[in-house]
Amino acid sequence: MLVKLKSILEQDGFQRYLKNTSWLFAEKSLRIVVSLIVGSFIARYLGPAKYGIYNYAISFVGIFITLSTLGLDSIVVRDLVKCKSQEERNKILGTTFLLKIGGFVLVAFLLLGSLFFAENSSLENTLILIIASSSFFHSFNVIDYHFQSKVLSKYVVFSHILSLLFSAGYKLYLIFTGGTLVDFALVVLFESIVLASGLVYFYLKDKVFFRDWKFDKIMAVQKLKESWPLIFAGVAVSLFLKIDQIMIKEILTDSAAGSYAAAVRLSETWYFIPMMITTSLFPAIVNAKVRNDGSHLIRMQRLFDLMIYLSFAIALPITFLSPFIIELLFGIEYIAAAQILIIQIWTSIFISLGVASGVWLINENKQKLIFLQTTLGAVLNIVLNFIFIPSYGIVAAALTSAFSQLFASLLFDLFFKSTRILFTMKLKAIFFVSLVRKNNS
Repeated sequence: MLVKLKSILEQDGFQRYLKNTSWLFAEKSLRIVVSLIVGSFIARYLGPAKYGIYNYAISFVGIFITLSTLGLDSIVVRDLVKCKSQEERNKILGTTFLLKIGGFVLVAFLLLGSLFFAENSSLENTLILIIASSSFFHSFNVIDYHFQSKVLSKYVVFSHILSLLFSAGYKLYLIFTGGTLVDFALVVLFESIVLASGLVYFYLKDKVFFRDWKFDKIMAVQKLKESWPLIFAGVAVSLFLKIDQIMIKEILTDSAAGSYAAAVRLSETWYFIPMMITTSLFPAIVNAKVRNDGSHLIRMQRLFDLMIYLSFAIALPITFLSPFIIELLFGIEYIAAAQILIIQIWTSIFISLGVASGVWLINENKQKLIFLQTTLGAVLNIVLNFIFIPSYGIVAAALTSAFSQLFASLLFDLFFKSTRILFTMKLKAIFFVSLVRKNNS
């Protein structure tokens, strides 16, 4: 299997992007280690109930904050890769930046309106408003797109490491000095400020300037026409990933939400790998599509294969070590999270396939299918949660999430002729067809 992984990365120009991926992998690996250590301290310090409230606020904001991206991320990177002049690049960046500012304003109004109807405590509303404020500084992520398109992720990595170290240090300080939930929410805001500052610094160091950015109304309208399905798809994805924690807190208890959040924290540490790989290899697949020689399909199959190999490599050991990991990191109070972690780590197979297929759909300009796919999956997840969580608790939430991801990431491809090729490629990956063929050749 390791030989196969190596061959996938070395063939067909993938080597060019391996260095870029290694920068992302180094940063995310550091983030995993730091986040797990600091996160376990926070969970132990707060206890299941307060930890449940803290993650409820993060999840609540997470559903809305996706709107602030306006679904532009991959579309902007794609267009920057194809860009032929610096003037056009400046127009794309300037237009996207102002659109994202508008996205923040939209999120602010919607969030305030939702809080008016939500039956939250004053503490919960305070946490939500503080965390939501960080979305303003997410507008500076357009600089990230600039570096992604030029395959220069090391500058983005430096910015993320700076914000990570600040966040970790401040959280540890709060633990040892008796910080409150509000203090921990403020860290989320400060972390986004540090990250935005780092991105601005490295952008200016790259000998490019904000004064050259231009807003183009026609381009803005065109970008929104392309991205609107991804806007709603992003909300649906957030519902997929966050609604379980919100519904568990509302239907069950704060402690149950805390235990579930502990398992989610561990399983989500793996999600960075498929996202990192697809982010780094996206320009390679776009360029292959431009050549129109069918090589982008070969690259997509290799990407699906890689997703499966990595998924199994992570899921198998965690299946057997889950109770030990939970007790070691979070303590015996969170032991209920062990069973949830096992279910979620296998669910990540379908999540990784879904992330990879998003590359193909965007490259084929089929954003509407992404919207439909994620929306149906999210609705299915919510309905099943309402039916099964009251009777079967947090285990039901994990299982319904797994089934919904299976539907959205695999079975959905059967509904449309244009996506059945994805279903075939995914099945080949799941059953290790490429690996079997290599061994038999």
